[in-house]
Amino acid sequence: MSYDWLTASHFIMFGLLIGFAFIHSGLAALRSWGEARLGARFYRVLFALASLPAATVLIIYFINHRYDGLRLWNLQGLPGVEPIVWGLSAISFLFLYPATFNLLEIAAVQKPQVHLYETGIIRITRHPQMVGQVIWCVAHLLWVGTSFMLVTSLGLILHHLFGVWHGDRRLSLRYGEAFAVVRDRTSIIPFLAILHGRQTLVLKEFLRPAYGGVAGFVLLFWWLHPLLIRATGNIGW
Repeated sequence: MSYDWLTASHFIMFGLLIGFAFIHSGLAALRSWGEARLGARFYRVLFALASLPAATVLIIYFINHRYDGLRLWNLQGLPGVEPIVWGLSAISFLFLYPATFNLLEIAAVQKPQVHLYETGIIRITRHPQMVGQVIWCVAHLLWVGTSFMLVTSLGLILHHLFGVWHGDRRLSLRYGEAFAVVRDRTSIIPFLAILHGRQTLVLKEFLRPAYGGVAGFVLLFWWLHPLLIRATGNIGW
């Protein structure tokens, strides 16, 4: 059996994902130590200066090589597939970016803090970014269907599953019993705590300008998506 389809880009992408995981999760693990010595704002700036370039390289390389390797399936052109892919992608952003609710902290205008709460999307799942990443990967696997896309999705999902353990561990060390209470009243699997009666979905908590901002970002990204594809294509990575 020939393995000519197994291009070097598969291994490069997986390596880039591992590198990003070390940067992102490593700096998250060092947050308490770094903030104590450098201050919360300065450490957030360092975190962004390390994470954003790594994420940018990942995005550009992914877009330019997404059709590399073996075409495992091709559902493009089938009725209903495109709206399903766009719908899942939009839902994934609603889970992926709850942190944008604290934009002033992200930009270090206000002092960045670690928040412990169980409202809004946290009632659905304690780890919305992991859930959003899984949904995003499912959507793009449906559309692209290549071995490169499969490798990318596995790497992203593994990183976020590690983030579930890593995040819970850090919150447990920081908050102790208070986090144990939140952990018992929430769930990792979406809607599981609600189905078990440990949590109640309060729809009015989703009537926040931040959710409108995320929805606006999704529409903007949908409009800019072809331009982004063309722009990355001009970079010879």
